[in-house]
Amino acid sequence: MFSVVIPLFNKAIYIEKAVESVIQQTYADFELIIINDGSTDDSWLRVTKIRDSRITFIDQPNVGVSDSRNRGVKQARFEYIAFLDADDWWESTFLEQMSRLIQDYGEANLFGSNYYYVKHGKARVEPKGLPDTFRSGYINYIDLYVSEFCVLINCSFVVVRKQAFVQMGGFKSNLRFGEDIDLWIRLALTSKVAYLNKPLAYSNQDVDGESRAVGRQTLYSPEANFIFNLAYLKSAEEESAALKRLLDGLRVRVLLPYYLANQYVSEVRSVLAEVDFSQQPVYYRRAYALPALLVRPYFEFMKVGSFCKRTLIRLSRTSYPSVV
Repeated sequence: MFSVVIPLFNKAIYIEKAVESVIQQTYADFELIIINDGSTDDSWLRVTKIRDSRITFIDQPNVGVSDSRNRGVKQARFEYIAFLDADDWWESTFLEQMSRLIQDYGEANLFGSNYYYVKHGKARVEPKGLPDTFRSGYINYIDLYVSEFCVLINCSFVVVRKQAFVQMGGFKSNLRFGEDIDLWIRLALTSKVAYLNKPLAYSNQDVDGESRAVGRQTLYSPEANFIFNLAYLKSAEEESAALKRLLDGLRVRVLLPYYLANQYVSEVRSVLAEVDFSQQPVYYRRAYALPALLVRPYFEFMKVGSFCKRTLIRLSRTSYPSVV
């Protein structure tokens, strides 16, 4: 029933854990497609040693995460596509419970679950704006995302109906940052979204910045970052106040590193000109109002602190907590 797609690029120390979390699923009716996107470490050597008849291995030159996932979907034999990043992992019942969600809410094309946010070796569940009594059901993806600006769905705790994925054109090949958010918004604007409010996956934030498929330490060119490529949503944004708030909120958050680094200045100014800053948090209003030279030291200090914490965790070899 499920085709699981894992794109792989230089994730040697993580990939085996990710694959094992798929193989150990209580729901066994799946295939696993692993696309090696030109890894230069020993990721491919490690993963191809794993023996399971349900795994298909694809080796290719580096083309980026969007095309890698699209190729996996093209190869997929089943109706529902479950994505998993190579540095994240699932609870053993992820596919089983997503199967029930699909059965219960079959009008949706996009299905997600809650997840554990793993940071500094600790796993926690962040508020998503859902009522305390919400267990599962259809959600308004746009409204909920705006309410907390906490990620509801990403490529490690999501299932997509293959037909809808193909109709949407999949992930945009040019995008290397935010390609998933771009697709979820497109799907949410055209079909229903179902959500299970139970953490079933682990989103690993302790990955070194250099190893991330999508990382805030890399300032991708405007052609490769979704936030510079939202013109196609202009009319929808004008009709929906919630979508406007969501896109503006994403703009100020994603563009701040560009602003501080004084990179792609004209493109950043053009996008920021669209933002209604009166609706943004004071934090971002002040950050953009002050000269970058005054704001930059604060963020440099924060980055140093984060690096030190990751280093201490690595040295102490703290294991990630598991949930029974």
